[in-house]
Amino acid sequence: MKLRLLLGSLAAAVSLAACNSSDQPAAPVIAPTEVAAVQTPPPDYPADLACTGVGGKSVLKVVVGPQGTPTEVALLTSSGNSRLDDSAIARVREWKFNAATRNGQPVPTTIQVPVSFNPPDPKPNECFAIEEQARRGG
Repeated sequence: MKLRLLLGSLAAAVSLAACNSSDQPAAPVIAPTEVAAVQTPPPDYPADLACTGVGGKSVLKVVVGPQGTPTEVALLTSSGNSRLDDSAIARVREWKFNAATRNGQPVPTTIQVPVSFNPPDPKPNECFAIEEQARRGG
């Protein structure tokens, strides 16, 4: 009987010790966030290309660093026109983002960014001057 009582007391003591252990409570889990665009001004669209109906879509690979700025911008898919691609790359390098976070800390993230160039319709007035200059050979 004494042995059973002793074993019962020991089991109770171990159980209580586990409840009152010095382990720190688990830190709250902070939900991750995804990268978010903040300032994304459009790229320059060369007027001569826009006025002659040259358009397309450049797809860029962008690494957004922890500071929310692009640390790498590379062309994945060409628009079919190197001037449009170069304009897209130059502008996206200037964009600002809210960096993605993991466990509350900003982390670098790779995203794909499509940049479309759609010829204006109707044509702006400057197109008529450009077309006239081209017609005259200038």
